[in-house]
Amino acid sequence: MKGLLRSFGYAFRGIGFCIVHERNMRIHLTAICYVTAFSLFFPLSRGEYAVLLLCFGLVPALEAVNTAVEKAVDLSSPARHPLARVAKDAAAGAVLIASLAAVGVAVFLFARPEGFQNLFLFFVAFPWAVIPLAAVTALFVLFIFRGPFGVLSFLRHPGKKDGVTSSSGPDRLD
Repeated sequence: MKGLLRSFGYAFRGIGFCIVHERNMRIHLTAICYVTAFSLFFPLSRGEYAVLLLCFGLVPALEAVNTAVEKAVDLSSPARHPLARVAKDAAAGAVLIASLAAVGVAVFLFARPEGFQNLFLFFVAFPWAVIPLAAVTALFVLFIFRGPFGVLSFLRHPGKKDGVTSSSGPDRLD
């Protein structure tokens, strides 16, 4: 049992590394948050939500595999090599294919006028909701470009002229 718990710890450490050091992972996580919120305005079935969940798992999982391939290639081949490039490009291509498929799924699921009408009516009924939406969007932009430590720095020191640091956290590797 102890080994199982330890393996989960390693997995979470790997996920954390990707979130801290990989901007594309942060983009995927941000997209997942927005799609989840957006989906609440659409009459999606359980099956349609299941497809969304598969996309939500597949794209970040492939991004983590891409990161693992990149780091393993960097470790084994510090100098530039054509095969190292092929490995990295193929791993990145896998993420791109899954991301494009996820966008296709979203287009099919959200191509419903009643969902957009619900969204419009929500903002008509609660126009003040634009303010928290703008604040959350600003935090997500900060999260994407500065990482989780950049968001924490900004929230801790909002009065500073540059409330964010130039790195995404300790031991920045990218």
